Amino acid sequence: MDAIKGRRILSGIQPSGILHIGNYFGAIRQHIQLQKDNECYYFVANYHAMTSSTDAEKLREHSMMVAIDYLALGFDPEEAVLFMQSDVPEVAELAWMLSTLTPMGLLERGHSYKDKVAKGIPANHGLFAYPVLMAADILIYDAELVPVGKDQKQHLEMTRDIAEKFNLAYGETLVIPEELILPEVAVVPGVDGQKMSKSYDNTIEMFTSKKALKKKVMSIVTDSTPLEEPKDPDNSVIVDIYKLFATKEEVEEMRQKFLAGGYGYGHGKKELFERIYEYFEPHRQRREELEQNMDYVEGVLRKGAEKARAKATEVMDRARDNVGLLRFL
Repeated sequence: MDAIKGRRILSGIQPSGILHIGNYFGAIRQHIQLQKDNECYYFVANYHAMTSSTDAEKLREHSMMVAIDYLALGFDPEEAVLFMQSDVPEVAELAWMLSTLTPMGLLERGHSYKDKVAKGIPANHGLFAYPVLMAADILIYDAELVPVGKDQKQHLEMTRDIAEKFNLAYGETLVIPEELILPEVAVVPGVDGQKMSKSYDNTIEMFTSKKALKKKVMSIVTDSTPLEEPKDPDNSVIVDIYKLFATKEEVEEMRQKFLAGGYGYGHGKKELFERIYEYFEPHRQRREELEQNMDYVEGVLRKGAEKARAKATEVMDRARDNVGLLRFL
């Protein structure tokens, strides 16, 4: 992480619901770490969220919640840029340009599209063309690096393919981004053992109430091994999540308790709950302060949008000229 300096980095997060610890350890924590030594652009992907929701009020609410969460977790508006995707409408124009060169076959091979349709999400054009808009999100800011998890590599590969086709057709216009797969990125298990995801309804939220957090942690699925018998810590969701919050020595201590017997899953869940609550407590207090100062939050987003749109305008002017669009305004 320390070796990554002086690069332009771009990432976005969908406002599809309340953020959870999987979002934090899988992306947000790394975003916060990268902001100090790099030129970072982070956006709330509210255009993308429209592919799976038509509730306007929830979209507005969740979009602001993401912004508040980022600020509460350590985003520094003096170091990086935070903005709403929809505050840069040029991204939709670039997406159209890119779509005229994007092969249907490329989109048909998209893993994410297939997975979401298999889960019952309606197969609309926005969902199908999602990779094109994502490519525009990246390319419109001349992003050099894009942090991705291993399961998101295909989307960035598609972005690179689309950008290369564009440059081949119209000359060197778009910066070809590189993937940034961080070793620190964690695939966080949900309470059912699958990858933590809002679509699986298995998440543990960062900023829920103490009572609700405890209830969620205590709902972690375990086997029926009796209290007094030894348990396998290497196949335990409790231990896997605990690793994110504890030192190696503390994790080993929990492992030994499970192996020794006389230590039940309920005991482990209680320790995990306390550790999660303590970890996010300072951020929870900061979040409460931000909720009482929405003028500040909106000011951060406004300034972020101005910076982002200035960069996007620069790239779009280059793209419009190279594709041959006449401009009289």
